Amino acid sequence: MKTYNIAAIPGDGIGVEVIDEGIRVLERTASMYGFRLQLERYPWGSEYYLKHGSMMPETALRELKDADAIYLGAVGDPRVPDNVTLGGLLLPIRQTFQQFANVRPAFLFGGVASPLADKQPGTIDCVVVRENTEGEYAQVGGRVHKGLEKEVAVQTSVFTSRGTERIIRFAFDLAVKRNKKRKVTSITKSNAQGFVMVLWDEIFARVAQEYPKIQTESLLVDAACMDLIWRPEDFDVLVASNLFGDIISEITAAVTGSLGLAPSANINPTHDYPSMFEPVHGSAPDIAGKGIANPVAAILAGQMMLESLNEMEAADCIYQTIVQYLKEGAKKTPDLCGSGTAREATDEIIGLLEAVRQNLDPSAL
Repeated sequence: MKTYNIAAIPGDGIGVEVIDEGIRVLERTASMYGFRLQLERYPWGSEYYLKHGSMMPETALRELKDADAIYLGAVGDPRVPDNVTLGGLLLPIRQTFQQFANVRPAFLFGGVASPLADKQPGTIDCVVVRENTEGEYAQVGGRVHKGLEKEVAVQTSVFTSRGTERIIRFAFDLAVKRNKKRKVTSITKSNAQGFVMVLWDEIFARVAQEYPKIQTESLLVDAACMDLIWRPEDFDVLVASNLFGDIISEITAAVTGSLGLAPSANINPTHDYPSMFEPVHGSAPDIAGKGIANPVAAILAGQMMLESLNEMEAADCIYQTIVQYLKEGAKKTPDLCGSGTAREATDEIIGLLEAVRQNLDPSAL
């Protein structure tokens, strides 16, 4: 039986809750499709930091390197500064393992209400491709005269030609693969950032010439935020820097109904290192421990993980099950105007898996 080694980092807050539910769905699906997930759980995150002074041990990256994939819940805790959370776990994993493409799909499912008026299921269907290893999150800079009136802080964005070109090319290739609107929108701010964003614009224009069948559009980030609310159905693939991609993907998640439906993948396209899969919603400490977190984003992140492992039939089964659950499910969580718990929602999803599989493959009967 084919076995995949999965490093699970539940993390903090609702991350622990939704990863537990995601693992239940993944293990049930694996048993249905004849492969096995060998899960190794790592208790890293804010609680680990409060006990040991670091988000993860010095050996962490060596321990993760040989995994087939990493399944992350969320990290973040009010007791730990956000820069420690990001810089102590997420950035080292993303940068060391060259997970340069952060992919965040957004789709308006049937049975889910958009906060935008009169948007029908399927009319919003886009994906944000976010540069994930450099840009505004490169952590280059420093502070001098700290704590004094004359203190100076400098934060430098780092945009390399190689890093910029590879993420833009990834976005164009994804638009070809999706074969939907066949359009790539570049998110920029070159009117104000006259060096890094002008470089971005130049590389985008050059790469676009190699994809003559793909429509292109270039928007300033502030205009893009507005347009994602005014005309979200016009977008297909959006490519953006680390910071801009982080911002606009919150909007795409919101207009499709809930952050609880938004998965993401941190991809190493060369497969030299493991990729990492996580929900977008964060640790949500305000609802942690209440059992009401929406597990769907974590389950869809697991579905993206199975796609990356080339378990396409199993991944499709999970996706179609989520489609059916969101359209007809009785146990939706409060963010979807329901009263179900995370466990009840997952129970219902697991209960639908076998029927969906048989519908996809009658020979499974």
